[in-house]
Amino acid sequence: MDFKWEKIGDVAVVHVYLNRATLAKAVTFKDFVSEIINDGTNKFVIDLSACEYIDSTFLGAMVALLKKVNSMNGDLRLVYNKEMPSLVFVLTRMDKVFKIFQNPEEAVESFTKSKPKLNLN
Repeated sequence: MDFKWEKIGDVAVVHVYLNRATLAKAVTFKDFVSEIINDGTNKFVIDLSACEYIDSTFLGAMVALLKKVNSMNGDLRLVYNKEMPSLVFVLTRMDKVFKIFQNPEEAVESFTKSKPKLNLN
């Protein structure tokens, strides 16, 4: 199994068990997470700690998911505990877009520490 997930409170933690997260698995990953979204979850932690390499297509799938959950007033966090981030993260500046954590526990905990969004309507 390339992907597994668990629910911790109202946060879905998706574990990605791929050495190389590439085009070959990007659609499957997006479909896997979309099913969880369709069941009403809008807070996600994507655990990429097993990945040594992430290509731009897989990263694009994560950006699409981030946009989707943001549109549902949710958010998405990444766990990527590498000393040096993947070059694709740096080149695309996605290390500035995603909130990145060292482990799933910190990422899940960050949802309870997040400040509520102000509605200025």
